[in-house]
Order: sequence, then structure tokens, then C-alpha cells
Amino acid sequence: MYYKTRSYQVFYWTNIVLLSIMALCCILPLIHIFAVSFSGGMALAANAVSFWPVDFHLDSYKTTLSDQGFLRSFSNSLVRVLLGVSVGMVVTILTAYPLSKMDALKGGRWIAWFFVFTMLFHGGLIPTYIVIQKLGLMNSVWSLILPGALNIYNMILMLNFFRAIPKELEEASLIDGAGHFTTLVRIYLPVSLPSIATIILFVAVGHWNAWFDALIYLRQESWPMSTLLQTLVKAPDPSTMSITSEEALNLSDRTLKAAKIFVGTLPILLIYPFLQRFFVKGMVMGAVKG
Repeated sequence: MYYKTRSYQVFYWTNIVLLSIMALCCILPLIHIFAVSFSGGMALAANAVSFWPVDFHLDSYKTTLSDQGFLRSFSNSLVRVLLGVSVGMVVTILTAYPLSKMDALKGGRWIAWFFVFTMLFHGGLIPTYIVIQKLGLMNSVWSLILPGALNIYNMILMLNFFRAIPKELEEASLIDGAGHFTTLVRIYLPVSLPSIATIILFVAVGHWNAWFDALIYLRQESWPMSTLLQTLVKAPDPSTMSITSEEALNLSDRTLKAAKIFVGTLPILLIYPFLQRFFVKGMVMGAVKG
């Protein structure tokens, strides 16, 4: 009966309208970039492109996929995401599991507050740069992975998810002779799949979109794609200087940038649908203690 009241119906449809507007605000810019990437240079110069390609062609994608610098940055991003997700998940799980037993761990709550303190206060850019330099990580992919390997927010989500798992499962495993590591791998991780998938999505998107750390730690040939795209948005794309006169009718600086931006967004768009079904469940179950 509650769901049939007038106040609930007003609340429900207001939410639908507001969320639809927010979804359009997110989707329409991407559709515009997609249309620009397939449009001709003359149509762009005349501002005739909105959400549908004008003078459709594939030259921008042919040029983008033949750009060795762009392909190298794309592979650098893939390496960063794979290493970042692997290292981040291992560190997060191995930290969250013992902290989930903080009630039985002597000084466990103080240790947990130590991690929360690092979430609120940061050492600063210059001290972090000096640490990276002294450790010999300059121009290494590890300078992008190790400083942020343990995300405290993700660790808290995983910790609360572990604490919500019935203790009877762990007790049964220990009675059967399994150690803590076996219990973690055989019991906790399979049950925690929604939370793990959620955190993997967070970490992967974070590494894929990050650009500033590579700008200060790496040489240009080692930049991931987000750093390269950030510099291209502010400066002319050098790949437009090598196009022929015939290609110039279809290609422009804007079409090439749009094609590279869309290619850079595509991997996350392809990954998200496979993890989306775990996303809400992992957020809700990991946000509170069961």
C-alpha cells in the first residue's frame, strides 16, 4: 500500500526525471564526440555537427590507429591498469582481512584508525616526488602503481564486507584444519565476489583516467594515454601535420582529437557492463556492517 500513495508516486517520478536529466548530461557529450570523430573537416568548420555525423568517413580512425605514439600510449595504459589492479587488489585484500578481525586483534582499532588518518591527510606533492626520486622509481611504471596501491576507501569497503560474512564459515574452515590464508582464498574471496568486482572497477577506472602523476614522473615516450590526451586537448595534434591534401578535406585537429578521445573511452565502456551487475550489491554490502 505504501508504494501506491500519492507522495511516493511524486517522489518516484521526480527521481526518474532528475536521473534521466543527469544521464543525458553524461551521455550527450560522448555522443557529440562520437559524431565529430566521423564527420568531415568542412562540416566542423561550419559548426554543422551536433549528435549525428556529417560527411561520414573513417579517416580519423585510420590515422589514429596508425599513429605509433598513440598506440604506444594505449599499451602503456593497459600495462598500468593491469599492474595497478593486480597490485591494488592483493594489497587491499591482505590489509582488509586481518583488520576485519580487529576485535580479536590486540590494538586492532588503533591500527584501523591509523589507516583512516592517511585517508584524511596527505604528505603533499613535493614530499611524494622526493620519495619517488630517492627510491629510484622515476620514469618507471611503478611510480604510478606503488604510491596509490592501497586505497583506504576501497579497503574499508572490503573490510566491512569481510566482517559481514558469517563467522561460522571461518570456524568450520579452521576446524577442518585450514589456516587463515586458505580460509581467505577458499571461503572469503568466493563469497566476496560482488565487492571485489566493485573495487576492481574503481581501481581500473582510476588508473585509466589518471594523467597528472605520469606527467611529472615519466618521460613523454612512457606516458599513458590519459596524459597524452590531456596534452593534445591543450595543444594542436602533431599527427595532423603529416596528412595529405585529400585527407585534409575530411580530417582536422578536432576530428582526430575526438577519435582519440573516443578510443580512449571505449575500454571502460566495454568493461563496465560486465561488472555493473555486481556494482550496486558490492557498494551496499560493503558500505555497512551486516
